[in-house]
Order: sequence, then structure tokens, then C-alpha cells
Amino acid sequence: MELFGIKLESLSHKELLVRCTAWLSGNDFHRISTVNPEFLLRAREDSVFAENLRLADLRSIDGFGIVLVAWFFGKHVRRLPGADLLQMLLAQAEKKQYSVFLAIRQDGLSSYEDIKQSLMQSYPRLVIDGENMHAQHWTSTTNHSSSCACKKQSEIVFCNFGAPEQEYFAEHLREESKSIRLAMGVGGSFDYLTSKLTRAPKWMRQLGLEWFWRLVMQPHRIGRVWRATGVFLYRSFTDK
Repeated sequence: MELFGIKLESLSHKELLVRCTAWLSGNDFHRISTVNPEFLLRAREDSVFAENLRLADLRSIDGFGIVLVAWFFGKHVRRLPGADLLQMLLAQAEKKQYSVFLAIRQDGLSSYEDIKQSLMQSYPRLVIDGENMHAQHWTSTTNHSSSCACKKQSEIVFCNFGAPEQEYFAEHLREESKSIRLAMGVGGSFDYLTSKLTRAPKWMRQLGLEWFWRLVMQPHRIGRVWRATGVFLYRSFTDK
């Protein structure tokens, strides 16, 4: 499936796990971008960000709006929320003892220390390291020599800077480390694990109403919610 010039892959949990397992068993760097409507709208307006998304080795579908647009055009696609993908990869990392690094937004809801404490309760054998970082320093032109402890021996890197910073950061790692096998931006997913935010009930997620839950829980997000729903749907149906 392709929207606004960005190709997306529709994979089941099992298919994605098989692919990630193969990547982690190899020697090359790979990057996953969990693409939602906000990503696609930004890519539509920002050619630099669009090119960054195209560089990702996998662009999974995260957002009911994308599923709805696909259905309108007669296509069936699978949505794989970034929060679910994160937990699946953490479980795999614990099982296979892959070293994980967390690049955490310094001004976010959850600090690295908060997240590590929560993860060690759920994944006690997880090999984990990380640091709090300045997300705003990461742009498409950030110097590749920027320091980050994740370059040392980490095999998996998760970054929660939000878009576009987390995507630029993850792509910079491609040439920065020989040990990293997988990098992925996770947005606010860690805030669910630390209970700083409450995720929508499963039935709401299955019905595609997670956006409504977020609006109720965080009314100040109304602008972002409208952009990810109304504006996205309008542009998807009217753009040629």
C-alpha cells in the first residue's frame, strides 16, 4: 500500500517477528518506522522527512486512519500499533539476551530511570542500558559524530523522541555503530509501560477508537487528533 508517496507494509505479528528475528541474527543494521497518519501528513509536506521514511527497512502501519483509507480503496491491511510491536521486541530481546539501549527524551513524561524500573519488573532478564537525551538536537542535518552511548555494544535501540526527531536519530545510527542490528522510534509507548499514561481498553483499540480515548485523556491533544483524523482522511481522499 502507498500513501503520499510512502510505501507501507501490512504484516501480521508472526510475520514481523520472523523478519525481526532474522535481522537480529544477522550482521546488518535495520530500522523500523511505525507510520501513523501524522507521519504521512508530515511526509506530504516535508520532502526531507519523506525521504527519511523511505530509508527505513520496514514501514509498518500504526493508525486506524490508514486502515480506513485502505478499506475505502478496496484494500485490507493489518494495523500493528507501535506499543504492541515494542513489547513483542522486548520479549524477544529478553529471550535471546540481546542488549537493548533506550534513548529517552529528557523532557518527556517518563525518564530513563522510570522506564528501566518498569521494564525490569516485566522483563527481569532484559539486558538494558540508556540515557536521557535532548530530542530537539536531532534534525535531518545533525552531525553524525554526535555522541551516544548506544554506539558501543547495543544490538537494539529504542528512541522515544517523537517525530521527526526519533526518525532522524534512528537513521543516523545506520553508519554510527557496527553492533546495532535494529533501531526503532517508539513515540509515547514507554509512557504506557510506566503508567504515566493509560492506554485505551482493548475493545476500543480493536474498534479503531484509540484516538478518541487519547482525546478524552488528554484534551490538549485536540489539534493533533483532528489532524490525524479529519485532515488526514480529507487529504487521502482528495490528493491525486
